[in-house]
This record gives sequence, structure tokens and C-alpha cells, in this order.
Amino acid sequence: MPTSTDGWMNGSHVKASLLFHVKQVRIGQPFDSGSENGLGCGITDLLHDQPGGRKITRNQKRKHDEINHVQKTYADMDPTTAALEKEHEAITKVKYINKIQMGRHEIDTWYFSPFPEEYGKAPCLYICQYCLKYMRLEKTYRYHLSECTMRQPPGNEIYRKGTLSVYEVDGSEYKIYCQNLCLLAKLFLDHKTLYFDVDPFLFYVLCEVDKQGAHLVGYFSKEKESPENNNVACILTLPPYQRKGYGKLLIAFSYELSKLEGCVGSPEKPLSDLGKLSYRSYWTYVLLEIMRGYKGTLSIKDLSHMTSFTQQDIISTLQCLNLVKYWKGQHVICVTPKLVEEYINSPQYNRPRLTVDPSALR
Repeated sequence: MPTSTDGWMNGSHVKASLLFHVKQVRIGQPFDSGSENGLGCGITDLLHDQPGGRKITRNQKRKHDEINHVQKTYADMDPTTAALEKEHEAITKVKYINKIQMGRHEIDTWYFSPFPEEYGKAPCLYICQYCLKYMRLEKTYRYHLSECTMRQPPGNEIYRKGTLSVYEVDGSEYKIYCQNLCLLAKLFLDHKTLYFDVDPFLFYVLCEVDKQGAHLVGYFSKEKESPENNNVACILTLPPYQRKGYGKLLIAFSYELSKLEGCVGSPEKPLSDLGKLSYRSYWTYVLLEIMRGYKGTLSIKDLSHMTSFTQQDIISTLQCLNLVKYWKGQHVICVTPKLVEEYINSPQYNRPRLTVDPSALR
């Protein structure tokens, strides 16, 4: 029987278990269950008949769909949302720009992006990897490369570790660069609405640095003032650099900034499919690593303070590991040391390839 004290407990009722007691909260929007980078979500077990032949309730089904990020049909949406989604789907089906040339990379695009009409219908768009100026013609692009003096993003370099740098770029100070960055990102993100109103945002641009300059790898943006405590508004790793650990590095960097600011944060929803997988995998890794070596009393609030994750994100992550029990009006999360080790040693568990060195932050 759970007690009112969090901690490692011994006894006949709870044996070597780490108990987290949290008041009932509304779980934030979690991620889909299919994950080749993270751990599978055990909540799908709720779809099966309960013991004694009892069917799941409508409320349980709704919670399952929320946790697993099941896409709603138009019939499930209110009329306004359905109309907007249909309009969005119609627009994004029209993808005129098939590829971009950027530095040494020729990249196939995924989605529509609202470049000016004279550029938006060019089959291939040429983009300077340093200043992000875009051009229709290769000869114009070649001439620009010979004249462009930029070799790194504008703004301040706030992190340097080995060959990796992060630049903080103020949208109000470097408006054209940030607008071009958003237009570029939209080619690879489905639900993205920020293109031109960049003044309220800061952009954190990750680059690989060599003797030629700083090459754009990815970025995330965040509102300067976020009432919802979002520490990421948009996040993207460019396709040539995906599956190399850069996405989780950007996520980790966003939380290091939150720690410096002394606050908790969460990414703005909705996230792209790759974003969902990366965040779930990162949250899972951090939380299990803490629980793996922790002895003594530990609460959800403690985890939030240690990580700068919101309590809702912590709960939804552990819920997707099928560790949540509901007892006497509370979410009670029981984790045995053995179970933590099983998750960590599972083939699906991915330790981040790259980590942030807080001492390298300027």
C-alpha cells in the first residue's frame, strides 16, 4: 500500500520501489507511441479488454488517444478546426520547390513554404548557407558566393565545444536572416506558422565549424516572453544532419538555457513527428538516468527542479513507460531499480550521442 512519503522503501507492501506521489493533474499533450528512437509506450495495453471482460470506457479511450497522439479525423473536430485543417492540407499539397542547393548539399524538400511567388515556383532554390539569401538561378548563386562576406550566423556565439557552435540571433535585430531561416525551415516542417513576425523571438543556431566557416546544422527558436513557459517555439535539424544526435543536442541546449533562467520549460505544440520522437526519447533518457542512481526521497517536483522539465512532461513521459498507477485520487508512479535497469538495457533505449557542456556556455 502506498504511503504518503516518497522514497526508496522496504517492506511487504512495496519492495525496493521508488514512489512518486503527485496530485491529479491534467496531462499535457504527449507524443505518439511508435518510436524507433525512444521506448515504446505501454499505454496501448489499455485498448485491450480489462480483467473480468470489462470494456474500456470512452474516457479511457480519449486518454489513450491523447497519450499516443492519435490523429483526429475531420468528423472528430469542431467545424472551424476541420475547415482550417482542410485548408492547410490543400495548401501544403502544392509543393513547387522540389529541392534546394545549400552549400555542398542538394536537399529534397518535404513541404510547401511561402517564399515570394517568383521564387516559390522555382523547381530548385539556391540558398547561401551563411546569410540564407535565396536565389532562383545557379549563376546568381555562384556570383553571390564569390561576393558574400558572411561566414557565420549573425548575433553572438554563446557556445563553443570542439567543432560545434551555437549562435543567439535576435529576431528584431537580424530580421531578414531570421525570416529566411523560417522560410527554409518550413520546407521541412508541416505545421509551422511563424515566417515573418520574428521580432518577439530569439533564434539559437547550431553550426559545424571548419576553416571555411560555420555551416548551418539546425536551430530552435523561443519567445522572449512566453506566458505558457515554452522554451522552444520551433526546432529543426536539416535533413543532411538528421540521425546524428543534433536534434537531442538542441533539446538539451534549450533546457540548459531554462536552468540558467531558473525556470521550467516545455516545447510549443504541435511538434513534428521527428520532434515528438526526439523529445520523448530525451525526456526518457534524462529521467531514467536520474532514477537509476538516486537513493532517498524524490518527488515529481524534485525531478522538475533538477531537469527544468515541466511536471506535466515528466508525468506524460513516465506514463508512456506504463509506470502510472491511479490510487485514491492520485497518480502514483512506482519504479523498481530492476525495472529502470531493464529499460536502460533495452535495445530501444538510446543514449544521446552528443551532450551539452554547461561550462562551454558563454
